[in-house]
Amino acid sequence: MSHSPATPSTRPYLIRALYEWCTDNGLTPYVAVKVDDSVRVPREYVKNGEIVLNISFDATSSLKLGNEFIEFKARFAGVARDIQVPIQRVIAIYARESGQGMAFPLEPDDAAQNAAASAAEVPIRIDSLHTSKSLESVLHRDLTDKDKPDPAPPSGGGNRPSLRRIK
Repeated sequence: MSHSPATPSTRPYLIRALYEWCTDNGLTPYVAVKVDDSVRVPREYVKNGEIVLNISFDATSSLKLGNEFIEFKARFAGVARDIQVPIQRVIAIYARESGQGMAFPLEPDDAAQNAAASAAEVPIRIDSLHTSKSLESVLHRDLTDKDKPDPAPPSGGGNRPSLRRIK
């Protein structure tokens, strides 16, 4: 699927729709993000260039699912952080409990985008997602360990992030 520069991406609309579907059905929306210098997240929680974030109402404050960025405030190991993720860096949104969601290709820069068509956005079950090993292990752990309590916050940055709502 290739789109002209005048045609906006469907990605932010699909992210908002799946977020709404999760919340309407009592599910926890997670986003998987490919981290680069444009992504503002706590680096100590990034593994193999990726991070998975809980964007549920209970885990965030001031959540904005915009056309260019996902922005919110969240606590990591008790420390309040401002999070900003460019929409084009989101590689998946899914329900933690069921693994149902959608994966997205990374959007190439404008020159590369005009030279080659990007991959289509497709509905997925996360347990069948073929992506990097780190993302697969995080998603698999989330799906299989959902009834276990979250591990203690990392002392040197090693476990997955734990988000709490800031009031």
